[in-house]
Amino acid sequence: MLSNWFVVAAVVIAAVIVGFVMFIAGFLYRKKSGEKQIGSAKEEAKRIINDAVQTANTKKKEALLEAKEELLRERTEQEKDLKERRVEVTRQEKRLQQREEILDKKYDNIDRKEELLAEKQKKVETLQAEVEEVKKAQISVLERISGYSAEAAKAELLHMMDSELEHEYALRISEHENKFKEDLDERAKHLLSLAIQKCAADHVVESTVSVVALPSDEMKGRIIGREGRNIRALETITGVDLIIDDTPEAITLSSFDPIRREVARQTLEKLISDGRIHPARIEETVEKVRRDLEISMKKEGERATFETGVHGLHPDLIKLLGRQKYRTSYGQNVLNHSIEVSQLSGLLSAEMGADLTLAKRAGLLHDIGKSVDFEMEGSHIQIGVDIAKKYKENETVVHAIAAHHGDVETVTIYDAIIQAADAISAARPGARRENLENYIKRLEKLEELANSFPGVEKTFAIQAGREIRIVVNPEKVSDDKLTVLSHDIAKKIESELEYPGQIKVHLIRESRAIDFAK
Repeated sequence: MLSNWFVVAAVVIAAVIVGFVMFIAGFLYRKKSGEKQIGSAKEEAKRIINDAVQTANTKKKEALLEAKEELLRERTEQEKDLKERRVEVTRQEKRLQQREEILDKKYDNIDRKEELLAEKQKKVETLQAEVEEVKKAQISVLERISGYSAEAAKAELLHMMDSELEHEYALRISEHENKFKEDLDERAKHLLSLAIQKCAADHVVESTVSVVALPSDEMKGRIIGREGRNIRALETITGVDLIIDDTPEAITLSSFDPIRREVARQTLEKLISDGRIHPARIEETVEKVRRDLEISMKKEGERATFETGVHGLHPDLIKLLGRQKYRTSYGQNVLNHSIEVSQLSGLLSAEMGADLTLAKRAGLLHDIGKSVDFEMEGSHIQIGVDIAKKYKENETVVHAIAAHHGDVETVTIYDAIIQAADAISAARPGARRENLENYIKRLEKLEELANSFPGVEKTFAIQAGREIRIVVNPEKVSDDKLTVLSHDIAKKIESELEYPGQIKVHLIRESRAIDFAK
């Protein structure tokens, strides 16, 4: 057993030694082959570096050659350009020299002409002196012959010229006015007559009060109610003042709001007809009347659009038009006035070749602000403009609303058409009532203005202020001055007074000779 163990150990040791020897041999072999590979790699690297250096040198030489060629080419082009510029400069110098020569010649000519002019001026001065002497001699002869001095003759001549010019001025004014009036009157009469004869409207005169007829005076007590509860309820709900006085069989309703006044009037009529009058019934009737009135106003607005042929209006605008039935201005019903203005605007625009539909629309809506001017702050014009803008109306329509009283400058033909139609409807006799005090002040102002002119003796405002007759002093105002004076008075009236329509200025000059046979 021991011997076997030694044998095994010897074999193991031998195997280890052999493995170690083989490992050393393999390691030395791999090291040697690795060194060979490293050497070949270094040689390859040296070769690549040498090739790269050679290539770089070649590229460098080529780049230098290209740069030299580019510089040479640019230098050649610059030399060429420089030669061309030198040639151009030489040409310009020649031209300048030629111009200098021409200018020198001109200066020489100018010098010669100045010398000639100086000689001529001396001759002219000499002649002027001689003329002045001759003129003085002639003036002396003329003064001796005529008996007038130069100043007196000049004054007489100017006076004669003033008289002739005044006469000529009057004739020319009269001639132009007659011609202008003939053409303008003919055209205006044609347009307005066509418009007016085709348009007729009824106007209901209303004010801030309404009167309700009663079947008997006993009804007043029932309307007042026990301790006044009925009348208080009616006034509170409607916002209208009831005036119960000694007027037989009548009650007066007072309110600045026409819609409230109409609601109160219809409510009172229904209550009187029904016979049942107490606060609950009053409240019920007022609500029913308001609903019915809203429907009625909408129908009135639709009627207005149908009569005028204006379509496509916003429903709210139609309701606002209907409210105008219960609105008056100087006693003129605003809805009827708006319909009339719309129709007149359409007729005028048709005669003038403008858009008939647009003119009618602007005419119908021109006073739309009066529908709610009791409820909103501002003038009816500004309110109307805001309403038209709110409902996206045409800019032309909006501007016509703004300009229909002349508050805004007239821009389009439709502005002028609406102004003319509004004036025709409002200024015709009987269309509107005017406050008596304002009416008298306007007539007095008209007469006062005419009396401010020299030569005027008496003035009379007649035909409701549409004509003023002026009696002048015949010794101070000649026939020629009469035309000029009437023109001046008319211009002053236009600039200082506000009035509807037009005013006729009628001057009267009368010379009388009185004697007595004895």
